[in-house]
Amino acid sequence: MFELLSYKKFRDTPSVQFFDITIPTSNARDLVYHDGPATSPNNSPEGFWQFYLHPNQEDNLLALSGGRTFYLVNLSWQQPFHIVRLQANGDILRIPPGTFHRSVSDPQGSLVLNQAVRTAQATVEREFRVYNSYQIPRLLQVTSQVSPPPMLHGVDRSQRRAA
Repeated sequence: MFELLSYKKFRDTPSVQFFDITIPTSNARDLVYHDGPATSPNNSPEGFWQFYLHPNQEDNLLALSGGRTFYLVNLSWQQPFHIVRLQANGDILRIPPGTFHRSVSDPQGSLVLNQAVRTAQATVEREFRVYNSYQIPRLLQVTSQVSPPPMLHGVDRSQRRAA
């Protein structure tokens, strides 16, 4: 299951705060900038949601500026569909390997740091493959309007199916 991790503030000075955001097992860093209300990955040309799924990578995502809403689907979870809101200076979202995920930035965009944990088998080609929900019947069914609603975490109901 995904987790929301808190981190520790270790110093305050006038108008400045210092935080330890270390993920001890991280062996890769990604900085992802969305300029405006971007969706990643984009919908297919036919309009179907697309997702990433990392078979050999755990993501540990922290919004540094703006906000981003993540759509998580893991078909092995009891409740397979979750929508999680990350706001700048909020929790770190840990997404385990094997979880379909996509994100939508706020209208003003967002900047997210990923302290990934990659296995020796991880390659850019394998970890950043895009999956079209139309081609995966169970994924399409779980994210469709007729399925039970997703579990929301820090999201208001109007954002449920906005991706």
